[in-house]
Amino acid sequence: MMTRKEYEAKEQEYLAPYAMKSVDSEGRDFKEEEHPYRTAFQRDRDRIIHSNAFRRLEYKTQVFVYHEGDHYRTRLTHSLEGAQIARTIARAVRLNEDLSEAIILAHDLGHTPFGHSGEEVMNRLMKDRGGYEHNRQSLRIVTFLEDRYANFPGLNLTFEVREGLAKHRSEYDSPDMKNLHKKGNPTLEAQIVNLADEIAYCNHDLDDGLRSGLITLEQLREVELWQEHFEKTQKEERLGKIAIRQTVRAVIDTYVTDLVTETEKNITSFKIGTLEEVRKTKEKVVSFSKEMDLKNKQLKRFLYANMYKHPHVKKMAEQAERVIADLFAYYLKKKEALPSEIQEKIKKEGPELVVCDYIAGMTDRFALNEHQRLCH
Repeated sequence: MMTRKEYEAKEQEYLAPYAMKSVDSEGRDFKEEEHPYRTAFQRDRDRIIHSNAFRRLEYKTQVFVYHEGDHYRTRLTHSLEGAQIARTIARAVRLNEDLSEAIILAHDLGHTPFGHSGEEVMNRLMKDRGGYEHNRQSLRIVTFLEDRYANFPGLNLTFEVREGLAKHRSEYDSPDMKNLHKKGNPTLEAQIVNLADEIAYCNHDLDDGLRSGLITLEQLREVELWQEHFEKTQKEERLGKIAIRQTVRAVIDTYVTDLVTETEKNITSFKIGTLEEVRKTKEKVVSFSKEMDLKNKQLKRFLYANMYKHPHVKKMAEQAERVIADLFAYYLKKKEALPSEIQEKIKKEGPELVVCDYIAGMTDRFALNEHQRLCH
């Protein structure tokens, strides 16, 4: 059996000098004995996977509501695909795979039902209480809301995982990090998550968009990154589903290879030799090349215009607004409709925050059923 200490020694031997080593973690808010054969970040990953919030991601919208088809991505499959990409990148750059994996598996725990549409509604409903942002809610879940341990609230994750959630940045994410005020950049492992998340959702949204018919191969001719790989794949594979799936695979590989290559160039050119230098560097260390960045932006503009703003998706967004707004108003008016353990929190935290936490934790399925039961 390999012990934790032996595994930590392997990290010191194999990982790059600027990688985050488990033994160097700033630790947990509540002191615990170390595990005999799991490192701190492996333990964090396992706690996240076993949480209620993680299981509920199975029935939370990525783009399509769960009942629209069995093969569309959900928040759970998005998190798993993102984790696979993050681990690949971290391994290639000799960073701590377990830390990157833990952060990306937790980064969407705070999503409301119905994806970003639901988040926008909740943000408006909570504007007098500081608004709503799903990464901030993810941090709240792992720090306070998960109820699994007798000696502390939440999951008692390490500082580095919580910092990765607090400093997660993407086109849709800009969380509040006041409670995790470490100066400078987060670890490279956390920086990887920002772009692994983006690679995952861009490509599986493409795949799901084609599967659903919301976007077409003809429309995708204008997207350089797609078309250059699709033309090549058509020569090698039969037309139809295989060509599409192999093109998605090739695009992901191109993204990841570019990111690994450019990040290693940046590490060399910025003369980064320690974690402290990572934190002090002003430029982005984990990044795409300029050429890939332009192609990525073109793809995202295409998805925004042709998929996320598609009438079918907008119709779902309108339904999300109605369901979440109705439930929010109902629970504030009839607090006795809340489960008893939820009602008990109102005196301490106030009705708006408690109702927000409760609705945000719902799956699409549960929210739709509750709306049908209570609001009709």
